[in-house]
Amino acid sequence: MKGQSNNVSVGKGESQVRSLYQSLIKAWNENRVNDYADLFTMNANVIGFDGSQMNGREEIRSQIGAIFQNHRVARYVTLIREVRTIGVNVFVLRAVVGMVPPGASDIMTERNAVQTLIAEKQEDIYRISIFQNTPARFDGRPEMNEQLSTELRATLHSVKLN
Repeated sequence: MKGQSNNVSVGKGESQVRSLYQSLIKAWNENRVNDYADLFTMNANVIGFDGSQMNGREEIRSQIGAIFQNHRVARYVTLIREVRTIGVNVFVLRAVVGMVPPGASDIMTERNAVQTLIAEKQEDIYRISIFQNTPARFDGRPEMNEQLSTELRATLHSVKLN
């Protein structure tokens, strides 16, 4: 059936976008600048946690390279909340993340964030066209930050145990 074929295509695309995101997180966590930058389209846009912007794959490579060279970055612990199609061969992925500083065993709750990634298929592979990392401050709602931190800690502990 035609509908089933479309669902299979969407399912495969969703799986590929999840894998793309996991590759992004792995490249960050392992400080692999080229692996990180190569996941983006040539004209990609990145909005960092602090509001800084990077435009284009080579600027992403340069700025992330400088970060990796000058800092021991915290590693991400992630929970994917949603992956859905928003067009032909275009997906949006939403995730929440915590950051574990080098040498630490717990997340920095003040650094929790919401990440949004838009991926598009180019030359038979999905690449990131937009990536935004927004602080999850929950102004005036500390219970929401604690709830998110609890979820992220559970993920962190399950990763450590496996």
